[in-house]
Amino acid sequence: MCSAAFVAGLDPDATFREFVRPLVGGPIGRFLRYRVNRKDKTVQTSFAWTAHARAQFTPGYGCRLDYVDNVPAPAPVPPAVAQPDDFAPAGPVATSDPAIGHALDQVFSERPGRPAKRVKAIVVVKHGHVVAERYAPGFGIDTPLLSYSVAKSFTNALFGILVHQKRLRIDQKVAAHEWAGAADPRASISLEDLLRMRSGLDAAETGSGFDPATRMLYSHADMAAFAAQHTLKHDPGATWEYTSANTLILDRVLGDTVGGRAAGMRGFAMRELFAPLGMGDVTMEFDGAGVFIGSSYVYASARSFARFGELYRNDGIAPNGHRLLPEGWVAWSSRSTLGFPYGAGFWTNDGPSKQATGRVALGFPKDGFFASGNMGQRIYIIPSERLVIARFGYSEPPMFGIDDDLSLIDTVIRATRRAR
Repeated sequence: MCSAAFVAGLDPDATFREFVRPLVGGPIGRFLRYRVNRKDKTVQTSFAWTAHARAQFTPGYGCRLDYVDNVPAPAPVPPAVAQPDDFAPAGPVATSDPAIGHALDQVFSERPGRPAKRVKAIVVVKHGHVVAERYAPGFGIDTPLLSYSVAKSFTNALFGILVHQKRLRIDQKVAAHEWAGAADPRASISLEDLLRMRSGLDAAETGSGFDPATRMLYSHADMAAFAAQHTLKHDPGATWEYTSANTLILDRVLGDTVGGRAAGMRGFAMRELFAPLGMGDVTMEFDGAGVFIGSSYVYASARSFARFGELYRNDGIAPNGHRLLPEGWVAWSSRSTLGFPYGAGFWTNDGPSKQATGRVALGFPKDGFFASGNMGQRIYIIPSERLVIARFGYSEPPMFGIDDDLSLIDTVIRATRRAR
């Protein structure tokens, strides 16, 4: 609620109705209350008049929950301004292809008796240029959108930049101070294990509200420390289990490598990633210890998310021709892990899984992969077709709108092949 009001500039009541209550689910949403204080730039919430929380906005850093052991908030910074280029014109790009237009209609249209899609933004990029886009009422080309777990792909990029600069290695051990005891089996966990979700830590992410990953995000100032305290339930590298706890531990390593807590990481990301891609103003949110919450909380426009996808479509090379990610990093990132349709911070069509083969059968090419976040935040990347599609919204389970997305991908590929 705080970030929607002060980062994205969205109407709090509409956000609560379309986003927060569906996320909470069930009748308990009736017991949630919130109050937006625009003077202090805070939001206070309560549940059943007993459980309370307060979030504070800092310009340039988004919002964070108030805890007594938070480190001081960084100094506010002005928004970054993107330089004009030929990526897209000033206004939204309407497609001239009727098939693509019809597919976009299907993505945005609601169907009675079906889960709500609430799609807010679609940007289609071909050969490095926006060829189609559409926005819901109240949203536009400059509206910051919440990433949710699309942020994990940003963690991949920041890690890749540090590997390219030879400041980290993928096989490097985490060396968490929580694991420094004699013969602690967690000491064998590598940075790659964290990014590929194969650490073996007993820190499940079920979405129940009581699981370790959820408690990490909403009940602890120092999220990485809470994540790192969990014991092993499997040998590192032996099994795959998706959990944001892995990502926060990795983000702490990235932050320690860069230095300077939140300000240091923000400056590094702006200088080394966002500015070279022409992404303009991007908001990264940080926990109470100053660690980037790279599992969940990045805010950017749909066009900026599409620009990020272009980096991976173009094998880690920025528009100016400079390599940001190591050679082979994109192929490594999109390679499946232990037979699961997940690579290193991206979901992938590589490998034998039922999910991957099903997507390929519906027209999403084998070399395709995508960043994905809760409620249907996605960046689809298809190098063989020189295609990127950014799609963001507040979609409901079980599909979160992915069936319409796959139809859109197939339609765009067919239409742009005809236009060659």
